[in-house]
Amino acid sequence: MKITVVGSHLCPDTLYALCQLRGKDIEVDFKDLSASLPDLKEYLALRDGLEIYSGIKAAGGIGIPCFVLEDGTKTLDLNDVLGK
Repeated sequence: MKITVVGSHLCPDTLYALCQLRGKDIEVDFKDLSASLPDLKEYLALRDGLEIYSGIKAAGGIGIPCFVLEDGTKTLDLNDVLGK
């Protein structure tokens, strides 16, 4: 299984998620928003179009890490990813 993780190397939640996924031998494509302006722009467009971010944006949050599964499903819940 391959998972795209959108996050930042500066975010402890992102680092934790990456360690958990790699510990399960899941192929990870990491989009580091702190290191790539194109990835940041792509993420902002994604975030603006998804209902799962409405509460996060209202609270002033960023909403990372975000997980994109092979089938295109997007989630903010690591447990959803680990359970698939």
